[in-house]
Amino acid sequence: MKLALCRFFTVRKVLSFLLLLSVAYAGYGIYYKVKYWGFTLSPNALTDVWTVEAKVSFDAIGGDAKVSLAVPDNKDGFKILSEEIIAKGYDVSRDKKNGRVVLSGKDKEGKQNLYYRLSIYDDAQYQASGMSVAAKVQRPLLTEEERGQMRKLWDLSKLQKGDKVQKIISIVNQEIATPTMTPVLPLNYTTKEFAEKIIQILAYKRIPARIAWTIKLEEDKKTDKPDIMLEAYLDGKWTLYDLNTAKIGLPKNWVIFQRGGVSLLDVRGGENSKITFSVLKTVATPAKMAEYRAVANDKLMGYKYSIYTLPILEQNTLKWLMIFPLAILVVVIMRNVIGVSTMGTFTPMLLAMALVKTGFWYGIICFSVMIVLGLIMRAVVAKLNLLLVPRISFVVIFVILLIQALTVVGYRFNYAVVSSAIFFPIIITAWIIERASITWEEDGAANTIKEIIFTLFTAMVTYFVVSSEYVRHVMFAFNELNLVILFIVMLLGTYTGYRLTELKRFAPLAGEDK
Repeated sequence: MKLALCRFFTVRKVLSFLLLLSVAYAGYGIYYKVKYWGFTLSPNALTDVWTVEAKVSFDAIGGDAKVSLAVPDNKDGFKILSEEIIAKGYDVSRDKKNGRVVLSGKDKEGKQNLYYRLSIYDDAQYQASGMSVAAKVQRPLLTEEERGQMRKLWDLSKLQKGDKVQKIISIVNQEIATPTMTPVLPLNYTTKEFAEKIIQILAYKRIPARIAWTIKLEEDKKTDKPDIMLEAYLDGKWTLYDLNTAKIGLPKNWVIFQRGGVSLLDVRGGENSKITFSVLKTVATPAKMAEYRAVANDKLMGYKYSIYTLPILEQNTLKWLMIFPLAILVVVIMRNVIGVSTMGTFTPMLLAMALVKTGFWYGIICFSVMIVLGLIMRAVVAKLNLLLVPRISFVVIFVILLIQALTVVGYRFNYAVVSSAIFFPIIITAWIIERASITWEEDGAANTIKEIIFTLFTAMVTYFVVSSEYVRHVMFAFNELNLVILFIVMLLGTYTGYRLTELKRFAPLAGEDK
């Protein structure tokens, strides 16, 4: 029994199971961050942020003034990023039940200018008022002629497409264009009168409906007259309709400012009141918007404990650390699967990070110069027969002086190649020089050059992986992937087969067996 359990629970099977679990966890984490936190797979994706400003102006007649302004909320197709009210000398309160901002001022006289500024983002699929129940509608009081007109309109609407509301909007538009009965509306009718007529026709069949004042989010837009759409309660939910086309839903980049047909603006203690809307578009980075989305939507994963709430300086540091596991995976594959021999286990990874800072060709040239000069000096010092620690210390100090000299020369003569030396890790460079010198003495020049070339080749492969802005963004935004890399590295540690470079090496033995 014990032996059977040992065979079943092998290291490789356990690690494979853990890898599958990590993939599932990473997949869920990515899905959650994309859907609820608003993370994107592209580092250059920008989010449109719309700023809508309502300017209220009126002439105060002396005494107390009270302004009531309809404002949108998060149910109106967009999420609110920020609100700002500029009303000096006014007390601000909110009527949440009716969705209004109330401004109260004492002893006001003369011209008054008040501002309500709203920043919104993320145009969501419109859902009006959800499943909220509408009040029962009483049939309007109509004359016999008007009742006959209503019945005829409903009969004609049966030939139209769509639901009941869409059919009525379509038939009324047709009657206005080519009337076949008593005119439904006066000759010079307004959009509001059109909407009120539709509401009356729907009320005849006891279908609740109301006016919705909307604004199109268009850059540099200015208007003093919002557009009107219609909301009707049908099939247990409120639905929004376009009065011109009868299409359902709020169009993209539109926002509702008020529902119910009540005025957008009520002013007491003033006259000549006017409201003007201005729209301005700006853009925000994915990281900034992810923070807002996470705070607004996060209910499961505790955004405030994530690395994305840290200051930008700490986030930039962690952004580079998050790419290290992927660089390590590349080195592990190069050494354990392909069979490349390098000078030091993770030396290529550190060199790759330095190349990201210096630039590829500048870094390669500068590193090659440093290694060649270092090997020459190491060969000179070898004749002095110094002990190990002083000898290595000499190499480290020489590398420091060399970097210093190259940096100064690069600055004075404006050579970016020479100035790149400062980004190379001192200890790693010194270690490569010392290791190359020992390998040269013990295994010859050919093996030394071979290891240096393989080290540079591995660093170059790692560089092309980690230098991608897209890869860095994904590894930082979805850092759950590092857990997957962890178990992949551990699984590679259980691999005991031939490396790719060994297949050619042992090919003659395979021929002898045949």
